[in-house]
Amino acid sequence: MKLYGANGGCSQASHIALIESGLPYTFVSVARDKKTSDGRDFNSINPKGYTPALELEDGTILTESLAILMYIAEHSGKLLAKEGQARWRTLESTEFMTTELHANFRPLFFADSGEDERNKAKEMLARRFATLESQLGENQYLIGKNLTIADAYLFVMLSWARMMDIAVPQRFGTYAANLRNVPSVAAALSAEGLA
Repeated sequence: MKLYGANGGCSQASHIALIESGLPYTFVSVARDKKTSDGRDFNSINPKGYTPALELEDGTILTESLAILMYIAEHSGKLLAKEGQARWRTLESTEFMTTELHANFRPLFFADSGEDERNKAKEMLARRFATLESQLGENQYLIGKNLTIADAYLFVMLSWARMMDIAVPQRFGTYAANLRNVPSVAAALSAEGLA
């Protein structure tokens, strides 16, 4: 498999998941100009124009973070409980992050966003992080005692929050710092030049 991703982008969640899963893969970096590190036009790989994209062994291209994270979890037997509440809570949390967190970062990444739009996005993000914090129990991870796809995605969202100076609950500071020490997270950061 090949994972096409932008260093530090939402694709980092899939990168972490692939490392944690133990599935064989190659990481291909995609630059802002949509050129891949192996010299191709990324738009010809994923016409949507954004990462992540996962190229399967048969040449099929899978896109969208939640779909890729689910694919990795299902094919590795890791990162997602097979059944029960932990499975559904992990999917619920991951979907919340892809729609309610990720989407609200958009005004902060585009130079043409107005100050009012940016401030509203920051306020909304602070509320969304507070909502998500209620799921963080006494365990090291968001859902139970094992790293899941939700943790991989939340790590990226918290990294963006730190970069954009968005207020997050204090417990998430400790949580993110602990995740940085998880070998798969540390390896993804290193591979993306962000260690």
